[in-house]
Amino acid sequence: MNKPLQRLAQGATRREALTVGATLAGGALLVGCSPANMMVDIMSMGAPHDFGAFGPFIKVAPDGWVTVICKHIEFGQGNHAGLAAIAAEEMDADWDKVKTEHAAANAKVYANSAMGVQGTGGSSAIPNSWMQLRTAGAAARAMFVQAAATKWNVPVAEIAVKNGVVSHNGGAQQATFAELLPDAAKVAPPKAPVLKDPKTFSLIGTDRVRRKDAVAKSTGTATYTQDIHLPNMLTAMVAHAPKFGGKVVSFDDSAARKVPGVVDVFQIPTGVAVVADNTWAARQGRDALKVKWDFTKAETRGTDQLSKLYADLAAGKAQPTGKTAWQAFGSKGEAAKAAGGQAAVEVTYDFPYLAHATMEPMDCVAIVKGQSCKLIHGSQGPTLDQLNAAKIVGNLPGNVEVQTLFAGGSFGRRTNFQSDYVAEAVQVAKKVGGGRPVKLVWTREDDMRAGYYRPMVHHAVRVTLDKDGLPATWRHRVVTQSIMKGSPMGTPKVDPTSVEGASDSPCLKATPVVDAQLLSPDVGVPVLWWRSVGATHTAFVMEHTIDQLAKKAGKDPVEYRRTLYAKAGAARHLAVLNLAAEKAGWTTPPPAGWTRGVAVHESFGSVVAQIAEVKLENGQPKIGRVVTAIDCGTAISPDQIAAQMEGGTCLGLSAALFGKITMKDGEVEQSNFDGYRVLRNSEAPTVETYIVPSANPPSGVGEPGTPVIAPAVANALLAMGQAPTTALPFVKA
Repeated sequence: MNKPLQRLAQGATRREALTVGATLAGGALLVGCSPANMMVDIMSMGAPHDFGAFGPFIKVAPDGWVTVICKHIEFGQGNHAGLAAIAAEEMDADWDKVKTEHAAANAKVYANSAMGVQGTGGSSAIPNSWMQLRTAGAAARAMFVQAAATKWNVPVAEIAVKNGVVSHNGGAQQATFAELLPDAAKVAPPKAPVLKDPKTFSLIGTDRVRRKDAVAKSTGTATYTQDIHLPNMLTAMVAHAPKFGGKVVSFDDSAARKVPGVVDVFQIPTGVAVVADNTWAARQGRDALKVKWDFTKAETRGTDQLSKLYADLAAGKAQPTGKTAWQAFGSKGEAAKAAGGQAAVEVTYDFPYLAHATMEPMDCVAIVKGQSCKLIHGSQGPTLDQLNAAKIVGNLPGNVEVQTLFAGGSFGRRTNFQSDYVAEAVQVAKKVGGGRPVKLVWTREDDMRAGYYRPMVHHAVRVTLDKDGLPATWRHRVVTQSIMKGSPMGTPKVDPTSVEGASDSPCLKATPVVDAQLLSPDVGVPVLWWRSVGATHTAFVMEHTIDQLAKKAGKDPVEYRRTLYAKAGAARHLAVLNLAAEKAGWTTPPPAGWTRGVAVHESFGSVVAQIAEVKLENGQPKIGRVVTAIDCGTAISPDQIAAQMEGGTCLGLSAALFGKITMKDGEVEQSNFDGYRVLRNSEAPTVETYIVPSANPPSGVGEPGTPVIAPAVANALLAMGQAPTTALPFVKA
């Protein structure tokens, strides 16, 4: 009897029984139909709950070192510094003796409050941990204070804590966390610990909050999945269908099995796996395979065909098929009037598929012995990985152990509803059997040809102006694949990830008549969120359209936005715009040969304004200085916020200049950085970052720096007399 059934037989609760039944039927069913608390319960069944005296987020060692347990993966974005600082601030710990550790997989304890399950994404790590870690730190501090007060027989109110040293009477009596640890660990945690007044913060908001992982990553001692070498471990690679949706008909492995080091070859649901003693043998063996594919149900269209289809659908020249239909994401006034009147701007925009192109391609180590399963990898979505692995081995998700490591970037790639490469690792390890570790490796070519992509998008915008030159009517059509459709997170009527940044834009808020609709056609290309998700295209459309409207109205783009924001009540937009304009010297001429462009966009709770200085070199835009202003609430780590703005700007610029995945007859034409060009160091602009002072809770910084740069560049080109940019990337060849 497998363990779930055994547990039912032993008397699991009805709630457990219902959920276990759903698990056995399919994880998507479970997630889609079960209330969030039930889902968290089932995910955590079997997971460890035995934490130390200070709870699941803080450990204090006998030598006084404080370890902050981070429920979010660190894959280059630097969130561990901020997470540690939140707890250390409330604890008054010695920052030089604070370190971090990835949390175990346990959705009941470590769920992302924005997702309901354990996972990292949506720039939510700091915002959703803010109060949780403040409370944990304050509770730990109170326990040390109580231990000292009892030991010294003095009132708690007379105790002070600074840099991990507890003192009384100005230091007449004092003890370190290490010295007080045995007594503090026996103190019951307070139920409602008192939090600091943010005005007294001494660590948060200072440049002392620097990354704790910088040395390990700089010296090569940080551990990634490729660094895992276990006794008796095998390496596996998978031959995937060259067209999405293709299936294996048959394969000839005779040549593959002759490759020295190849141990086994067998079919799994997503292709044919070659298992070997090492990566090279696995790759050589895979290259020697001869696979016959069935493309009957595969996507065989090219991107040129799809692009024309999207444009025809938006223009009404083609009609939606199947169950797809236009869905309103904005409707105000007499929406039908948006199709009439004299258009000031009538323009279409096209955005290509984008690859995530992480520096570390996908990989995972799986160990399966019977129904026992352990995963070792950079898990962005431990709960999803647990669920999908549990379905394969026939166990409860909570019984799937996940050891999370650093990952070399993600940009959204490492969490998807199918846990694609993780599931492959488990399938191969299960087939190998005996608890023998298997490291499954995707090459960059594998991921670029058979991975997931930012959807291709088409926008059609038509705007009329009122007597003051402001938008009077706004007609908007968006055609793109839905990321959320059919997902276990639910299928909303309008996929918010397709229109975020447009649906909540100040432009639409300030426009009296709006007719905005989305069409999500079914296309057989796997799509996924990409850093800043919908804002990757909506920011461009809204911000480049504003500059065209300002030009039509004969207004300065910054002044035009100020008027628009005042009408929309967008105070935060106005603040970042004013700060960026001031720092960039908007009212002064740019350096000779350069032109400035501005863009402002809100995503993940933060508002970013950028002013880019651009010139043309050999017909291509060159970006020099970029002035960034951000309102992200309380700034925990100014240095890290600046780093995120710099990294986000470069990633956004890389995609805007060069990013493009194309398909011919259903097959991806790019396979590596030779065909999928990315920004080089010599092409990176100088990014200045200025933070709007705020006492609000922190909001996201990981993604908001990405979407703004492309429209800022396009607006600079418009300002120098170039035609409006209607398709990305800027560089066509």
